[in-house]
Amino acid sequence: MAVRRGLCVLLLLLSALIAAAAATERSRTSSSKGRSFAGQKVPNTNNASEESYKVDDFAAKVLTGKLTTVFLPIVYIIVFIIGLPSNALAIWVFFFRTKKKHPAVIYMVNLALADLLFVVWFPLKIAYHINGNNWLFGEGLCKVLVGFFYGNMYCSILFMTCLSVQRYWVVVNPIVHSRRKSEIALGISLAIWILILLGTIPLYLVNQTVYISDLNITTCHDVLPENILAHDMFKYFLSLAIGLFLIPALITAVAYILMIKTLNASISDISTGKKRKRAIKIIIAVLSMYLICFTPSNVLLVVHYLLLKNYNQSSLYMSYITALCLSTLNSCIDPFIYYYISKDFRDNLKNALLCQSVRTTRRMQVSLSSGRYLKKSNSYSSNSNGTTKSTY
Repeated sequence: MAVRRGLCVLLLLLSALIAAAAATERSRTSSSKGRSFAGQKVPNTNNASEESYKVDDFAAKVLTGKLTTVFLPIVYIIVFIIGLPSNALAIWVFFFRTKKKHPAVIYMVNLALADLLFVVWFPLKIAYHINGNNWLFGEGLCKVLVGFFYGNMYCSILFMTCLSVQRYWVVVNPIVHSRRKSEIALGISLAIWILILLGTIPLYLVNQTVYISDLNITTCHDVLPENILAHDMFKYFLSLAIGLFLIPALITAVAYILMIKTLNASISDISTGKKRKRAIKIIIAVLSMYLICFTPSNVLLVVHYLLLKNYNQSSLYMSYITALCLSTLNSCIDPFIYYYISKDFRDNLKNALLCQSVRTTRRMQVSLSSGRYLKKSNSYSSNSNGTTKSTY
C-alpha cells in the first residue's frame, strides 16, 4: 500500500505540473512573449571581441534578486558543509574499513564518489551567486561545473536504481552470494560512469558563459543564446529526463513493489516482520528522495525548455532553478541513507569514530561471533541433557 500511495503521489505531481504548463501556454499573451532567459544578441559598441547579449526586465529581476543572490547560495553552502565531509567519510569507510565488497557496497561507494566530485565545485557556484550571478572563472570551469551539476543528478538516480534492484535480488535470493555478482556490479558501475560522461558531452560543446551588457555581468548557464535554447537544449534535456530519470524511476518503483510482495508472501514471523518494516521505511526514504530532489527538477526542466521552444517565454524559470537547487540536497542526504540501510556501514563508521583499528574491530567481531556460538551450544546441551554443561 505504501508503494502504491507513493506512485500515486508521483503521478499526481507529474500531472499537476504538466497541467500547469498547459494552462500557462493557453493563457499566454503578447506581454509575456519577452519573458525569457534566452539572450538576445546586441551589437558591440566598444569593439570588444566578446559578444554581448541583453535580457528582458523579468530576467534581469531574477538575476539580480534575492532568490538567486541570497537563497540559492545559502542552500549550496548548507549542502557543501554537510555533503563534503560526510561523503568523504563514507568513501573512507567503504574503502578502508569495509572488508567485504558486496554489490551494494560497490554501488554505494560509487554514489558517494559522484556526490563528492560534485560538491567540491560548490565554492565556485556559491561565489557566482553571491557575486550577483557574475562568473569570474572562465568558460572552461563553467562547463565543468554545469557538466558535474547535471551529471551528478543522473548518476545518483542510476546508482540508486541499481541499489533498489540489488536489494530486491537479496530479498528473493538471500543465500546466494558469489564473487561474480561483485564483478557484475563493478561492470555496471563502470558502464554508468561512461554513460554519464558521454551524456554530458553536449554541455561541453556549447558556450555556457554569456556577457549581459545591460547588467555588466557574465552568467554561467543561466542565459544562453535563443537559438540554442529553443532547439538543441530542449531535445537534449528531454532525452535526459526520459532516459535517465523516468525509466530508472519506474524500474525502482517496480523493484520495491516486488520486494514488498515477496516479504508479504514470506512466513509470518518476527524476523520477517522486522525486515518488512525496514524495507517499507527504505522505500519511503527513496521515494521521498525522488519526489523532493529529482521529480520537480526534471519535470520543470522539460516544461521550461518546451515553453522556450514553442512560445519564447519562461514564466516557470524561477520554479525551475529553485527545484534544480533543491535537487542538490541528495548529495548530503545520501550518506545518511547508507547509514540507515547498511548495518556493516553503521558498525564500521562507529568503530572508525571511536578510533578503533581494523584489526581490533575484526577481533571484536570474531569474539562476538564465538560468544554467540558458545551460547547456542550451551543452550543445545542443556535442552538435550536436561542439565547445563560447562564448555570450559
